[in-house]
Amino acid sequence: MPQSPPTVAELSEAELLARIFPRLELNALHSAAVLLGPGDDAAIVAVPDGRTVISIDTQVQDQDFRLQWNNGYRTTGYDVGWKAAAQNLSDINAMGGSATSLVVSLTMPADTPVDWVEDLADGLAAAIGKLGAGACSVAGGDLGRGGELSVTVAVLGTLSGGQPVLRSGARAGDTLAIAGRAGSAAAGLALLESEHPVGSLTPELRSLLDLQCRPEPPLDAGPLARTSGATAMMDISDGLVRDGTRLALASNVVLDLDPKALKLLAAPLQPAAGILNADPLAWVLGGGEDHGLLATFPAGVQLPPGFAGIGSVQACSSNEAAGVTIAGRPADSVGWDHFAD
Repeated sequence: MPQSPPTVAELSEAELLARIFPRLELNALHSAAVLLGPGDDAAIVAVPDGRTVISIDTQVQDQDFRLQWNNGYRTTGYDVGWKAAAQNLSDINAMGGSATSLVVSLTMPADTPVDWVEDLADGLAAAIGKLGAGACSVAGGDLGRGGELSVTVAVLGTLSGGQPVLRSGARAGDTLAIAGRAGSAAAGLALLESEHPVGSLTPELRSLLDLQCRPEPPLDAGPLARTSGATAMMDISDGLVRDGTRLALASNVVLDLDPKALKLLAAPLQPAAGILNADPLAWVLGGGEDHGLLATFPAGVQLPPGFAGIGSVQACSSNEAAGVTIAGRPADSVGWDHFAD
């Protein structure tokens, strides 16, 4: 009889780390920012311009991902590793910075297959390389035992001597723009939760599912927006309207979305909407986890490559609070709330 794959309970911590480190390329040279990697009680990283941009995020089994989805898709360690890296790299990107190093904490049940953990390491490394965060590497982390899978990543970044782009800088008259996708991950989530078997999906539909499991934030867009004069910016992780409202409140302005631009964003989602009897515009407005960038630029400034205009920034009138509108009318899509949903 074939033997079952080994679980993490069958290996010591040192044996498990010996399987993980080579997959993270820790035997090769680190990025310039990592002066000392795993092996001691803490890592040492350089801070070239005297400041560090830092963010942290967690994925928890059955809250942020499922190992088995309704349509038959099985979440791989590669998916979770990729997404853990992508969502953290995107936060640094949203400040106009570039990631330099990250540390990873993995908590897992004793019966977790070793190859799932190896796949997670592969996903982390692949996301860092393929998404364009070449100046970043894994500086260290922690392994622990628990009742469910949980992956926490903390990422450090640099502004390369520049100023951060905050949510609070948008001004009336600015152009509102987006880089990356909007609604694709939400469409992918709807497919995962549908009755349509994963094996029956067309390549076009499968690509949406993949973007939910392995998002592709435009990591070159953040620093480019900063050097191009962006006045405000943020990562779109919880939906265009919800995150747009956060930016609007921070800047005390109204973000008015252009219906024609929204239709263009929704067009790639039509095939999924057709088989699910859904409104693709609802995914664009309320769907999160694409990790695109929402940014504002001064009027008349040419938008940097990768950005497309989707509206304008307006002053709050005497009877209108800061928020998001569509052609002047209040937007009614609320997006994702970690505690309400």
